[in-house]
Amino acid sequence: MRTIAEINNKISRKLAVVLTAEELKARVAEVGVAKVAKEVDVITTGTFEPMESSGAILNLGHTDPPIKIRRCWLDGVPAYSGFGAVDLYLGASCAVEAMDGEEVRERGGGHVIEDLIAGKAVHVRAQGQVTDCYPRATFETTITRETINQFYLFNPRNLYQNFIVGVNGGERLLHTYLGPLQPRLGNAVYSNPGAISPLLNDPDLQLIGIGTRIFLGGGVGYVAWEGTQHFPLQKRLPNRTPVGPAATLALIGNAKQMDARWVRGCYFKSYGPSLMLGVGVPFPVLNEEVVARCAIQDKDLVAPIVDFSIPRRVRPTFGLVSYAQLKSGRITIEGRTVRVAPLASLFLSKKVAVELKQWIESGDFTLAELVAPIEMERSFLPQDRWTEF
Repeated sequence: MRTIAEINNKISRKLAVVLTAEELKARVAEVGVAKVAKEVDVITTGTFEPMESSGAILNLGHTDPPIKIRRCWLDGVPAYSGFGAVDLYLGASCAVEAMDGEEVRERGGGHVIEDLIAGKAVHVRAQGQVTDCYPRATFETTITRETINQFYLFNPRNLYQNFIVGVNGGERLLHTYLGPLQPRLGNAVYSNPGAISPLLNDPDLQLIGIGTRIFLGGGVGYVAWEGTQHFPLQKRLPNRTPVGPAATLALIGNAKQMDARWVRGCYFKSYGPSLMLGVGVPFPVLNEEVVARCAIQDKDLVAPIVDFSIPRRVRPTFGLVSYAQLKSGRITIEGRTVRVAPLASLFLSKKVAVELKQWIESGDFTLAELVAPIEMERSFLPQDRWTEF
């Protein structure tokens, strides 16, 4: 048995033994859970995948004369301005609004966030609500991350604990949030990186909670709350891993300290913009059970194959498939072989875990005690009420 305080003491003295989830799994296969639990202090996990339910809070600072912003565009992308006078929320999946005569660009909030993190200048155009205390009607300028007050990511839904495999059993090409799905089961796309993914290594969220310190976009972040669409009551295998989308987390972190290598705007043709985000979660090895859970292999994890050709909330599936099969590049659906590709970057997901490992080994990153657990009895409520017009 260890405590987080004991592990942090070893980290501060640069004595902690840290393995990535991939290294941990290989070591367990070699010497067993009990021996590894005695050897290792921290396990690092990581993912680099699209997380469109992300965005940034910005405070521009007051102008002279002051303005109460009620409409605003950052490099042509609308930002929400319905709270403080110069507070904005820029959603990663919000698309550029073209001005008269402009060509619509395949660009959105994720690209603007990436540019700001990279230190680039961003054009601001704002319209204000004129009041006695905010007399200015319009404002136009350029900003960088150094010329604004607060700039932090606040992401309502990140780190899906498992997801789906998308296919298209119809007769026409479909453009989806998983990318293009070819007709007649021409391809399959999966999103979650499987056995190296953070929440699949802690299926009941025993180590992750409000206040957990994480790697977020190349900087330090924290778990702020359960994520939107958090569904921990998803059906689970005997090993406690879910058979489809389950738990999610809301994350927060200072974007001024982030690295554009790990925060990338992206665009899905005929669907819209999103954000590729690197997230890493460290697990303290408090006991053997932690190691046993993190020893999970791709062959022990499954995801549902979902047919996007049916335009309904609940779509038919072609059953479950293991991540080992998905990562082989081919799966079999109704007797036919279908090629498969990941939406997450497996290479960069592993690199996130490696970089977080290096932070811990160098003493630059310590673990945080949980402030409160994540709710694990949350049901999922759909909108099934219909309004006739």
